[in-house]
Amino acid sequence: MNPLVDDRLVSFLLYDLVDAPALCSLAYFEDHSRDTFELYVGSCRRIARDVLFPAYRPMDEEPPRLEDGRIRVHPSMHAIYPQLVDVGVLAATRPAEVGGQQLPMTVATLAHAYLMAANLSAYGYAALTTGAAHLIESFGDEPLRRELMTRMYEGRWTGTMALTEPQAGSSLADITTTAAPTEGGCYLVRGSKIFISGGDHDLTENVVNLTLARLVGAPPGTRGISLFAIPNRRLEDGALVDNDVSVAGAIHKIGWRGLPSLALSFGERGDCRGWLVGEPHHGLRQMFQMMNEARIMIGLNGAATASVAYHEAVEYARTRTQGRALGDRDPTRPPVPIVEHADVRRMLLRQKAIVDGAFALLATTARWADLWEHAADPAVRERSRLLLDLLTPVAKSFPAEHGFEANALAVQVHGGYGYSSEYLPEAWLRDQKLNSIHEGTTGIQSLDLLGRRVVAQGGAPLRLFGEEIAEAVARARRAGVNGAWCESVGRRFDLVASLTAELGARGLAGDVEGMLAHSADYLELFSILAVAWQHLRMATVAHERLAAGDERAPFLRGLLAGAQYWICTELPRVDHLADLCRSGEDSYLRLDPDWL
Repeated sequence: MNPLVDDRLVSFLLYDLVDAPALCSLAYFEDHSRDTFELYVGSCRRIARDVLFPAYRPMDEEPPRLEDGRIRVHPSMHAIYPQLVDVGVLAATRPAEVGGQQLPMTVATLAHAYLMAANLSAYGYAALTTGAAHLIESFGDEPLRRELMTRMYEGRWTGTMALTEPQAGSSLADITTTAAPTEGGCYLVRGSKIFISGGDHDLTENVVNLTLARLVGAPPGTRGISLFAIPNRRLEDGALVDNDVSVAGAIHKIGWRGLPSLALSFGERGDCRGWLVGEPHHGLRQMFQMMNEARIMIGLNGAATASVAYHEAVEYARTRTQGRALGDRDPTRPPVPIVEHADVRRMLLRQKAIVDGAFALLATTARWADLWEHAADPAVRERSRLLLDLLTPVAKSFPAEHGFEANALAVQVHGGYGYSSEYLPEAWLRDQKLNSIHEGTTGIQSLDLLGRRVVAQGGAPLRLFGEEIAEAVARARRAGVNGAWCESVGRRFDLVASLTAELGARGLAGDVEGMLAHSADYLELFSILAVAWQHLRMATVAHERLAAGDERAPFLRGLLAGAQYWICTELPRVDHLADLCRSGEDSYLRLDPDWL
């Protein structure tokens, strides 16, 4: 059976690379230990392999249906969702006072990777609910927390984020959904949203949409956006009644087919009631909490989807026989497993390097999230916040974009069987493509990284990132890692730092186009460097463990092979991409649409 995610990698990341048990010294996690971490990871692993994965193909083949204005999910979900609730997935990291387990995000991230790899649509219902409930927990008043949040964390209701509108797309400044105050303290909402994942279903008795809208008379642009909680059915005298939220249509997606994507209409009869979450006109700032959490979640989906396909490709390559070794001209010899062919191993190693690097990056960002929220030292919290903020676009986009490449390689390894629906890699390839679009396209992430995050506070986050890389290089040298690898990683950071300063100066001088024209190339080179840094860190620990006689030698040598591959074959691309950013190459800037 496909392992979904390599258990050895999860253990290595948790206990060798990021030292998750050290988080138990923080007050918030003091009731936990490695034993409780293992218990939670093991529970998620078991449900993923035994329950979610067997339901993946049926759910992909039979998406939710729109019948009589309601969404009917696949029958498997009615058995799956209660088990996710019972394990505690919905509030795993949340405080005990709201029903949570107070687990580190570091642990939950890698535990939930199994669930995503097994069936990302099934997990999506839970993940969206967690994010929406966390918004109410953070910004809602006590009645909202009692009436909505509690039911969501308990699994009785689910939640969504409702941002996008048909006419506005990703441009949230252009949303037109409105909210008018009433004497009862709620607001009458009117408008339309689109691409709302899980916005209606028959899985639970209610759905709460965390929705961006404008108060009547609010200023234009993003300054006039407020956040509202809008349940599909509202409570009146202890009973649920229709809240004038209707499904206007279902989107037929290429992937994530078990989770409905919907067009929703609010207030067609003038009776849709929403409740303000937090302060008026601060909705976008508040929603960024869920958006940033969702970006990390999408990155984890990307890594998990690449992982499950990689393991499928490895098993296929080990068992599929075809051809003979180069130089063997004897047709009477039996064919060899295709893993014996150098080009197949090249494709598998590239997949492994992408998967391992992505998971390492996500484990590192999760640890920063834990420290930002729970470290006792304010300086540690601020450092972690800046680093997490800097790396969020990378943690979202690298697993999505390079994960798609890894999934395509899994199809390629399967050859003619790969593009048939009888084999699963083609379905995972469809799933993966959505990750580069969900929660802000890669282009949006690139503008965010270069236009805001690397230049924030005079470049402070980038300087901290440089310190992280310098520390990793120094430790790698002490451990005996190949000196050329260390030099290559350190030199590429220096190149990125000087490039960032140059592009930032263009922006300060008013040449915004000159700064951002190659933002996509900048995101790519930054991502390559960030993942090379992770591979260097993993190689360092592998060297240290091998020198100590660690019994995991084959696994550790595989990490060294992945590090060599990424640093020697991929990291040099940073030079070319930096040249493009500096040069002002303007082919697509000059392009007249009439030429297309």
